[in-house]
Amino acid sequence: MAIAIGYLIAALGAFVAYWFSTGEARNTKLKIWGIALMIPISPALAFSIGLSYAISVQNGWAGLIMWFIFPIIFLSGLVLLLIGLFKKEKKLV
Repeated sequence: MAIAIGYLIAALGAFVAYWFSTGEARNTKLKIWGIALMIPISPALAFSIGLSYAISVQNGWAGLIMWFIFPIIFLSGLVLLLIGLFKKEKKLV
């Protein structure tokens, strides 16, 4: 049940990020998706993937793969956020 809740939280976070970023400027979209990846999506997804993998290989220690998955997703969200903050938008004349 906990695995399904983790996937549900990640999906809900992605849906809310998509909803808020619809119709926004590119930099704003990057900021929204960066924050969404860092806060709700990365911990929930890492937890769910880690437990799913541990169950599939029938080894509880294999669940520690979540400690490798979380920083990868979190850092990708941080990169998106930083690009959204510091990239200049092109002005059309």
